[in-house]
Amino acid sequence: MTDQAVDTAGVRLSGRAAEESQFLGRTRELKELRADIERAGLDTLAGRKAPRARVLLIAGRPGSGRTALAEELVRQVADRYHDGVLRARLSEPDGTPVPVGRTARELLAAVDRSAPPGATEDDLTDALRAALADRRALLLLDDAADAEQVDALLPDNPDCLVVAVSGGPLTGISDVRPCTLGGLDTKSAMELLTRYTGSVRITVDPLAAEGLVEECQAQPAALLLAGGWLAARPEAAVADLARQLRAEGAEATPLSRAFRLACAALPAPAARILRLLSLAPAGLVDPHTASALAGCSVGAARTALDDFVARGLLRAVDSPLPRYEVPGCLHPLLEALAESQDRPGELQLARARMLERTVRLLQSCRAITETDSLEAREKLQGMPRSLRFPSPRAAEEWLRAGRPALLAQARLAVADGELDTLARRLMSQLVRTMIAHFGTQAAAADLYGVHRLVLDVAERRGLSREKAAALLNLGDLDARTGRTAEALARYRAALDAGREANDPYATGRAMESVGGAHQELGDHDRAADWFGRALAQRLARGEHADAARLYGRIAEAHTYTGRYGEALRNWRAAVAGYRRTGDVAAQARALSELARVQEYAGRPAESLQACHEAVELAYRAGDVRLQAALQLRLADTMEHLGDPVAAGVHRSAADRLLAEEPEEPEEPEEAPEGTGQPKHGADACEIRSTSAED
Repeated sequence: MTDQAVDTAGVRLSGRAAEESQFLGRTRELKELRADIERAGLDTLAGRKAPRARVLLIAGRPGSGRTALAEELVRQVADRYHDGVLRARLSEPDGTPVPVGRTARELLAAVDRSAPPGATEDDLTDALRAALADRRALLLLDDAADAEQVDALLPDNPDCLVVAVSGGPLTGISDVRPCTLGGLDTKSAMELLTRYTGSVRITVDPLAAEGLVEECQAQPAALLLAGGWLAARPEAAVADLARQLRAEGAEATPLSRAFRLACAALPAPAARILRLLSLAPAGLVDPHTASALAGCSVGAARTALDDFVARGLLRAVDSPLPRYEVPGCLHPLLEALAESQDRPGELQLARARMLERTVRLLQSCRAITETDSLEAREKLQGMPRSLRFPSPRAAEEWLRAGRPALLAQARLAVADGELDTLARRLMSQLVRTMIAHFGTQAAAADLYGVHRLVLDVAERRGLSREKAAALLNLGDLDARTGRTAEALARYRAALDAGREANDPYATGRAMESVGGAHQELGDHDRAADWFGRALAQRLARGEHADAARLYGRIAEAHTYTGRYGEALRNWRAAVAGYRRTGDVAAQARALSELARVQEYAGRPAESLQACHEAVELAYRAGDVRLQAALQLRLADTMEHLGDPVAAGVHRSAADRLLAEEPEEPEEPEEAPEGTGQPKHGADACEIRSTSAED
């Protein structure tokens, strides 16, 4: 086999070789793997139905072509699995295992199944098994660190097949069919070299070519680097490269020797760019990332990246935008090279430049959606052309394509701990940009993870204000997914942090959210008490619009407990507050609620009068839907008063209003009454201590 993709990240052939890319060799391994799919398992032989999906294991060292073999097997048998192929990588480029919950969530998204943000690992894996229970799917689990990772993701469905790639055995998983890889056969290895060098240089000295294959121990990754070295030196003989590889010393691995030669052949600026790619989040690179890391122009970075692909040092990713991936087998070598040749301060400066560039790109990505904002347009025009997007759609495509790298960059920045200011700016911009393009609901799972990272930094740095903001945001997401008890705990912690920071915004928001959580839990007396505390703060600060809203929330709580007198008093206060602020539509809605409670309290005449006033206000506000709702309420009141004719007139008026109202696009679901999230609030609580420039 030659690998179109070698190792966990893969190394694809480039240039002419990429156009002709064919999977070579590994005929025996493919035959055995396909036979293993058909072979009866231990449960079948014992007369039992297999309880889980069959697992085929492809084991080998990094650079052995294990992922390429897995991909070729998947390509050959994919048509048997009509529900498609799911792929997941179970280790980070540095070898850190990816949390099972994160992998399960990504796989659920691939089958169009959502999971609530903040769900536990067990909940996510259970949801994944349920999603695959009636499907015939093929899972490719690449770069598994251990058996526990694979076992947690196995479907309880014998109609599914799992192809796992790992460095060793998956002890503990029953009936695993292993296939251990060594080097390529000589013929395939020679053909791989031929694709880079052309046939002449191989055929004129076949013994030297065989010697080169032997020096590389027929390992695909080493052969790719050797082919790239020869392709860049058309005047060099194959024997020259074999001789240089021998001179590198037999104690090193073939891959490390080929890698050293490949790096030594690069010009100094390109070699520096290559070393710094070890800092790329999740091993994913685009020209902007490389440009920021190296401090060079975007054009120069793009040229260097394409040259690395031609030399077998990088892999181009199939994407509408130029994107690349550092092969997993080369990542530790790049990391060691950077640590040996670059000072720690230089590496930290490169990380800082990358974070700063990402923040500016996120600013540009968000600003292009704010077409009504003169300030946003001016800020966008003030950015360099290379940082601007031609359209909102192009910005969204960049955000979607770069999402894994952006989230990985946030995780790495927080784990680093030395660039917390930039990490905070990055996370603030990431939250705001994802909300602008995807909406809170669609991005909720990613936002939950980012807010947890913000909380980590805030706790580490003792930033009480940002801690409060992160806890409020996490509490809102918990509340929206029904974890009200967890949300209540976060809101109480946010209240403590807000008080510690002496932040009236955070404390007021937290008190209202605590009240909302109590109301959702059915404790309406406590809800009214907490809303009252929040109200007292708003009144003391002269925040009349917020005070009017809180009067309404107190009235809701009293209505639930049947205290209609208190409810009416608070709704009247809400109406007066909205009248004072000039919010006609809100005043109409409050009058509508006042009329509803008056009806509950057995005061139909007063309810009728309040409804008429609300209709007039709704007409002034131009709120047709509210007018229709109020006409229906008037109809109900007329029926209770024994006037069915008038009730019919109002129902007809409501139908006419709704028929005349043009359909509006569906909006994201609003937080239900009583939840912790204030219905008037922003999608996410701002991290208010960040720079206004962000």
